[in-house]
Amino acid sequence: MTRAPKSPAITLPPVPDMFFETAARSRGAQWVCGVDEVGRGPLAGPVTAAAVILNPADIPEGLNDSKALTERRRDALFPEIMARAHVGIAHCDVAEIDSLNILRASQEAMRRAIAALSQVPDHLLIDGHMLPDNLPCPAEAIVKGDARSLSIAAASVVAKVTRDRIMRDLAQHFPGYGWETNMGYPSKSHKAALLDLGVTPHHRRSFAPVRNILCKDVL
Repeated sequence: MTRAPKSPAITLPPVPDMFFETAARSRGAQWVCGVDEVGRGPLAGPVTAAAVILNPADIPEGLNDSKALTERRRDALFPEIMARAHVGIAHCDVAEIDSLNILRASQEAMRRAIAALSQVPDHLLIDGHMLPDNLPCPAEAIVKGDARSLSIAAASVVAKVTRDRIMRDLAQHFPGYGWETNMGYPSKSHKAALLDLGVTPHHRRSFAPVRNILCKDVL
């Protein structure tokens, strides 16, 4: 008797939970805040950060890493998070990105988002492997935190939806670059538009594809 071959194991992507938040509360924290940013890679537009303190007893259903959600689901979750959590949102604009560099600008946007909260946090969960300087309370960096912590996932949704709306608005004023769909990221069509239409005030001049065009124009 021959046995049917075993089906390959299916590995499901991780789903964020409240493990890190619960651990922080067990150590005495009361207001645990997730922090994330979006927009480090684009050639245009701001970098946007969000800080979110969730109510453990009132978490929006279906909350997940923004990258794991459809645009429609992110848009549906956004008002729920805004209504049911403490939320701070902040940006660093193109001039600041070019002056500080994108890493420092991202960290500054995070600090501003934390400062914008209506409730002062006493513990921070920050997406990534690096903590910004001058944080107002104890913090821990969590690699791939948006896929592991519900608070960081909520921050990722808020930051993503907020920045996408900014880029769609800018696309109305600067048509041709495709910002309503590429959100300023260096897609093939965006880079082609840069060559055809030139550099706008919302392009990051410190980023190589933009800087190279400016240098070419000077020559």
